[in-house]
Amino acid sequence: MTLVSLLLTGAAGNMGALLRPRLARADRTLRLLDTTPLTAGAGEEAVTGSVTDPDVVAAAVAGADAVVHLAGISGEAGWDEILEVNVAGTRTVLNAAVAAGVRTVVLASSNHAAGFRTRDDGVPLPATVEQAPDTYYGWSKAATEGLGRLYHERFGLTVVSLRIGTCFEKPAGARALATWLSPDDAARLVGAAIDPSTRGHHVVWGISANTRRWWSLAEGAAIGFRPRDDAEAYAAEILAGGPEPDPADPVHHRVGGGFCDVPLGAPMH
Repeated sequence: MTLVSLLLTGAAGNMGALLRPRLARADRTLRLLDTTPLTAGAGEEAVTGSVTDPDVVAAAVAGADAVVHLAGISGEAGWDEILEVNVAGTRTVLNAAVAAGVRTVVLASSNHAAGFRTRDDGVPLPATVEQAPDTYYGWSKAATEGLGRLYHERFGLTVVSLRIGTCFEKPAGARALATWLSPDDAARLVGAAIDPSTRGHHVVWGISANTRRWWSLAEGAAIGFRPRDDAEAYAAEILAGGPEPDPADPVHHRVGGGFCDVPLGAPMH
């Protein structure tokens, strides 16, 4: 059987650590790229370096069938840092993918690319809703969605941008009862995005089948994503002793929640 080579950037980060064991397959080589040195296990290859270094990225991408690009700053930060890592770094990955003949690139976008959209814009809110970033970070994710579209149209690269909600082992807080993406569903979503049958350009909300969700699952379904988990299983624990979330409260009414009030450029990491 021909081995499938999958490059995972940002492999040492939160999502990378959650996805790494869930993307492992006996017939797949998983290549891990991060600035933090990683120890490769069975069926893995580790590359140490930054997505801002074209030579490192070119070597990491060589021979890959698909790239899952998670590397980047995952919260608000200064403009220059956001621009260099999140935007220029993504362009470096896309350039390398085109040069290497990669089939598919999955981009870790964020709900914060549309952070100022609200329930008034639609329930369920489609993933095609107009961008409305809430921070420099959110703007960088909106920008990389645009880069993905550009590289699809110009080079025919399949690009799937995942507007990730809240991805942790368990939902943390009342907002996550709507926005949670379980690690297992995250792996299902990535699996659908890198499947050879998925072609073209797509923007998809990265959420589980949460009872309280108000973002659309239709765009994910169109590429074969079928989430199985529901944050409601944790609702009683999260809401113990507290009120039910008020949909009119800005934290629950806006896509980006509290990020909409974070001072621009204020470090969050």
